[in-house]
Amino acid sequence: MNWFYQDGPELRNPFEEDKILQTILQTFLPEDVYNEVRIDLMKLGQRVVDEIDALGKQAEMEEPQLVNFDVWGKRVDRLVISNAWDKLKDISAEEGLVSIGYKRQSGIYSRLVQFAKLHLFTPSSAIYTCPLAMTDGAARLLELYGSDALKEKYLEKYISTDPSEFFVSGQWMTERTGGSDLARTETVARKVDGQWRLFGPKWFTSAITADTAMTLARIEDEVGSPKGSRGLSVFILEIYEDGIPNNLRIDRLKDKLGTRALPTAELELEGVPAELVGERNMGIKTIATLLNITRTYNAISAVSYAQRAVQLATEYASKREAFGSKIGNLPLHNEILARSQKIVTGCEYLTFFTILLMGKEECNEATEEEQLILRLLIPVIKLYTAKLCCSVVSEMVEAIGGVGYLEDSGFPQLLRDSQVFSIWEGTTNVLSLDVLRVISKTDALSRWSEFMSDIENERVKFEIKKLIATVRSADDISPIARRLSFSIGKLSVASLLSRFTKDHDLVSFWLDVEKIDYLA
Repeated sequence: MNWFYQDGPELRNPFEEDKILQTILQTFLPEDVYNEVRIDLMKLGQRVVDEIDALGKQAEMEEPQLVNFDVWGKRVDRLVISNAWDKLKDISAEEGLVSIGYKRQSGIYSRLVQFAKLHLFTPSSAIYTCPLAMTDGAARLLELYGSDALKEKYLEKYISTDPSEFFVSGQWMTERTGGSDLARTETVARKVDGQWRLFGPKWFTSAITADTAMTLARIEDEVGSPKGSRGLSVFILEIYEDGIPNNLRIDRLKDKLGTRALPTAELELEGVPAELVGERNMGIKTIATLLNITRTYNAISAVSYAQRAVQLATEYASKREAFGSKIGNLPLHNEILARSQKIVTGCEYLTFFTILLMGKEECNEATEEEQLILRLLIPVIKLYTAKLCCSVVSEMVEAIGGVGYLEDSGFPQLLRDSQVFSIWEGTTNVLSLDVLRVISKTDALSRWSEFMSDIENERVKFEIKKLIATVRSADDISPIARRLSFSIGKLSVASLLSRFTKDHDLVSFWLDVEKIDYLA
């Protein structure tokens, strides 16, 4: 008998399919720059389909394993990693997924080009974007604070496009005492025979296969050293020596909900050699540079996951037939797809606009207003896109139906991984408090209000004015920090869409976004 078998969604060139990304780049990039990078993005999009997606799936199937002891009982702490994971590292170097931001061949637009490539790469990469984020952050930290010796030793390796020379860095800050409360850091730095050595526990260390790591430690017994977070310093260390953990013990790999191809370990530092980065006891200020980078990566990852889910669900809707029609033609189903695409569209505009400001700042071409807006938007894009990503991906799992709940459809992985974006690099509450710090210490909110109100849409301008009035009239805005941050995100999207698209229906949708339960 000729039984029916349903064809599943087909992954197509993600750049070619993402018309919104194309429009954003055409809007923000000069025509000659866009025409040049468009070719590269098309090639990467096809490489995602032909090679990268399969490598990502292989890495997910071949999860990392930790072998603590050899057959004779000797401690070895050897990691068994999928070959696909190593290949994804090589591809990252070849595609310049870090280097583009530092070679700056497109000037202030280099970050836009770089993050456009990351947007295409991330959902198929088994989240290899995580070590890339930490590597990028380490590169920027060394660029600003590293000595000439450290730059020569590490920076060129972080931004190399040669897989044989490319170094990846980790970021080790979380300890058992807490993730965001860095003042409770227990790791100590001690001078031994003129060499800094680090001692102490690290509770979450993502990408333990990295070559180096940036970490915080408290310089031990230093006269006059301040207590709490002000007494922390940044150090760089090499994780392995001749393939063996370098005076550190890998106790176990974390058994995580998602990002399972990414080896995340629990460590004990037992005198690992390290070098000081930046000034002593200025670790929080110094490491903030790295966090700004990784939080931006978090946002682009969230947006890319949501976009991938919508692309696949929309492609599937063009094939799946029910009730006498392709489900993409059914008004209610089509409304769900369209609504989700509108969410992704707004998040893309917000994220790439922020990246444009970052590129201008790094090239010393950002105005004072742009610098302040950037400082405000980085925590906002991180927390806002993370929350919306979870909602959109969950909706798309349902849009696929029962098969979307099956592991080998790929949708459960998207759903599990998306949950981490609201946790990595600071939870929603932690980022909301960061927004409050920016507002209390700078004129960022006023500058943001002036810029975002410089549009024709009167409703957006009214909502911004109402938000500012709420902030100014409140005796204590900390209880509403989360709602305030969401509002800044929503109104930023509405303003940018009004400015760049003139799509009044889309702007109205975004002004009502909370009424459709995406942030309930």
